[in-house]
Amino acid sequence: MQRIPTQNLRTPGPTPIPDDIVEAMSNPMINHRGPEFLELLNRVTEQLKQVFMTTNDLYVLTSSGTGALEASVVNTLSPGDKVLSATAGAFGDRFTDIAEAYGAEVQRLQFEWGATVDAEDIRKCLRQDPQIKAVLVTHNETSTGITHPLADVASVVKGEFDKLLLVDAVSSLACVPLPVDGWNCDLVGTASQKGFMIPPGLAFISISEAGHEAQASATMPRFYFDLAEAQSYLERGQTPWTPAVSALYGLSLALGKLLGEGLENVYERHTKIAQMTREGIKNLGLELLAQDETYASDTVTAIKIPENIDGAKFVGMMRTEENVVLAGGQGKLTGRIFRIGHMGAVTASNIEEVMEAIKLVLPKVGFSAR
Repeated sequence: MQRIPTQNLRTPGPTPIPDDIVEAMSNPMINHRGPEFLELLNRVTEQLKQVFMTTNDLYVLTSSGTGALEASVVNTLSPGDKVLSATAGAFGDRFTDIAEAYGAEVQRLQFEWGATVDAEDIRKCLRQDPQIKAVLVTHNETSTGITHPLADVASVVKGEFDKLLLVDAVSSLACVPLPVDGWNCDLVGTASQKGFMIPPGLAFISISEAGHEAQASATMPRFYFDLAEAQSYLERGQTPWTPAVSALYGLSLALGKLLGEGLENVYERHTKIAQMTREGIKNLGLELLAQDETYASDTVTAIKIPENIDGAKFVGMMRTEENVVLAGGQGKLTGRIFRIGHMGAVTASNIEEVMEAIKLVLPKVGFSAR
């Protein structure tokens, strides 16, 4: 097989994998029903709880992040349950679609893409319909580069109305603060290929006591993502289905690196890199998608494509001519934005290279960078 050259991979997932984690994943295969795996699974589960900042039950799933979101829905809800979904992007819409696919009666609380969800609007909806059982929210909307005010949302959903709160934390956890217990989040799902610095293939989900209570009466169909099965097997140091063992080797090392660095230092590092990215973009004469930069994400920056510029051509030339891999827009933002991922293993020099490359490529597609 021809080896793919190393790129400056600046998509918002998958993200670059440090060399020592790549090496860790080359360890020999082990029996996933044996004592070595028991020790590995128990260790990473406890480490993950530290990153989640929770004492809640937590499970490792072999899936993408979408699997964790599906698990949060099908383990706590029944067909016909009323659900409020606050969405302002492609992944908020996906969370909504999952609940609808399983028969929930979903009220979509739609916000403009590039804006944040509004806790006051959520409050109004919950006041108007006391039968709403759960609220779905995406913490960091990867498609728009916005971090929603989850603490404010949780204060309303849990503090005022005591509804179930289901959170998509795929592109936020391990990068920006999300104290699961401190904010009283019931189910929180994330994935391996972003802030955790390992390949796609694993998802992680925590569930609160209120989540377990809902689970006891939930009747949505579930099999692969049945968290009761996950709990039963975890008690013997196993997973219900064959896990991605090699990815777990990498996860163990990655978690050690994150916790060794210290979560506050990890968050500060992401903030500094994000600020550097946003300033670099503005200095080139480009405009952020974020309507309020206060809520601009520390893990991914969305940039408006200037008028009369072919966004696909620009992103393509960044890859072919400068070896920098960016992401385009999704859904209604296709062709209107490009995105720079800066989560996980990213350095200031990586971002400097991106800015220099953008400065070189923009004139070739018809935009005079500053």
